[in-house]
Amino acid sequence: MEKETTQIYGIRSVIEAIESEKSLNRVFIQRGLTGASAFELIKTLNKKSIEISYVPVEKLNRLTLKNHQGVVATISPIKFLSIDDLSEILEKKKNSASILILDQISDVRNFGAIVRTAECTAVDCIIIQSNGSAPVNGDTIKTSSGAVFNVPICKVGHIKDALFLLKQFEVPIYGATEKAEKTIYQTSFKKSQAIVMGSESKGLSSSVINLCDQLIKIPLLGKIESLNVSVACGTILYLSLIHISEPTRPY
Repeated sequence: MEKETTQIYGIRSVIEAIESEKSLNRVFIQRGLTGASAFELIKTLNKKSIEISYVPVEKLNRLTLKNHQGVVATISPIKFLSIDDLSEILEKKKNSASILILDQISDVRNFGAIVRTAECTAVDCIIIQSNGSAPVNGDTIKTSSGAVFNVPICKVGHIKDALFLLKQFEVPIYGATEKAEKTIYQTSFKKSQAIVMGSESKGLSSSVINLCDQLIKIPLLGKIESLNVSVACGTILYLSLIHISEPTRPY
């Protein structure tokens, strides 16, 4: 059964949800909202790195007919891991961690398709950024065929936070970008690895590229200049899996 996100509204209700450690996808706040309670809410959201969208009151009225007090939020159907949880996974997996990092992939269907492939290729954890990433909602769940319930997803304040942690654990970081010189067929993937995929429109951010150990690309033989990000991700994940299983396999 497809599980939809839960919608909550009202300043105090949203604050209580945060304090109860519910996973909020996004919080919509009326533009120009003032008052001590609103200030407390915004301060709490920023502290927790929860994405805020400031919208006109008409938007909120379309989201709910209830007395929303200028605030509407959606609760994710899954619980996201913290960076401390990611550290525990890396400690446990030591030399065999398979990590997938999504640098602001915003389309829910692409996200869902990527999660589905990640589950099929035994990825240990998917890392996303709090701001600018696709939410986990009904469309995500459907596109992933429910894989979102089987693959741990870690949400961090910034992708760089996760990259610094991976470097501490000496996990090689491979960044997928058309700026790379080496193709995936010229790459020696390791048993413990992190693969970074960029957003649909901008690709990898420059700050993320600078933290990658190696940049890789998929060779394109036709006239189209790029692949859909979910297709590209699947290609890289499966090739890395084959390489690890059969390191001497000729391509």
